[in-house]
Amino acid sequence: MRASLIQIAVDPDESVDSRRRRAASLVVGQRGADLVVLPELWPVGAFSYTAFEDEAEPLTGPTHQVMAEAAAEAGVWLHAGSIVERADDGTLYNTALVFSPEGERVAAYRKIHRFGFDRGEAVMMGAGAELVTVALPTTTLGLATCYDLRFPELFRGLIDAGAETLVVAAGWPERRRAHWTLLAQARAVENQAYVLAVGCAGTHAEVPQAGHSLVVDPWGEVLAEAGAGEEVLTVEFDAAKVATTREQFPALKDRRLGPTG
Repeated sequence: MRASLIQIAVDPDESVDSRRRRAASLVVGQRGADLVVLPELWPVGAFSYTAFEDEAEPLTGPTHQVMAEAAAEAGVWLHAGSIVERADDGTLYNTALVFSPEGERVAAYRKIHRFGFDRGEAVMMGAGAELVTVALPTTTLGLATCYDLRFPELFRGLIDAGAETLVVAAGWPERRRAHWTLLAQARAVENQAYVLAVGCAGTHAEVPQAGHSLVVDPWGEVLAEAGAGEEVLTVEFDAAKVATTREQFPALKDRRLGPTG
């Protein structure tokens, strides 16, 4: 399986419309990949709280349209990162979108764990309530967004739902980059699954982004890692390694709390 992680830079001097077009061009440039992944809230910036209200869009708004067209043109499965969604009742959500190679939206995941404690996303946005998986021809994706990475129970739920490749779209700050790498590897090892973790580059509301998107295999080995700037990280991996790892080292069968294999 070939996956391309687009670590796009968010520049406050670039308009959202311009960045949408640029992101679409980067997606189209990944023809030949099986899966393409964008980061969290790349249209506006994960820490650009003051722009959330103005840049919120309906689920089928301009980002949805542009990304659907890009997925179809490239012929790829596309995890289009997340947008500030405005629901019909006016509630804002941090919502990730997934498209098929035909440009059909096949999933929308509203972020469950909102970051910010008593400010920012935590008070401005509603919380999602449902785990989301997406079946691809060679693997099943489990969807998570940024702060979700700190909550292992979410990932166990995704594994119980059949996930073999855990996709984390993030806007992770540079000052906690060590946690980013550590937690991505931990989620891979404890769930014996691939982790595709893609972050942003640039600076959101004066918060430097970590970059360093990475792909981790079911044994916790980092197969590829980006640098700090804008970059497309492409890696080929054997999706079948999840099953062989779980067979050779069947730790998940020894679970005493929660479902067992």
